[in-house]
Amino acid sequence: MSDHAHDREATAALTALRAALAAHGITLPSLDLHLPSYAGRYNTPPLITLGNCSAATAQRLAAALADGR
Repeated sequence: MSDHAHDREATAALTALRAALAAHGITLPSLDLHLPSYAGRYNTPPLITLGNCSAATAQRLAAALADGR
């Protein structure tokens, strides 16, 4: 991992999202940095890949968002 400010921002966001999802019992197995945007040098942080999930995980995610927590 580089020490570029954008990379640190994206990594912090990824860590925070994983923790927030875990607090609701949700794991997105594909959650990670989007490698093409991480490898390239853009003026924005790398994208976060949310990836695929099962229907049950999608329902838990929707419920967590609807609760507003």
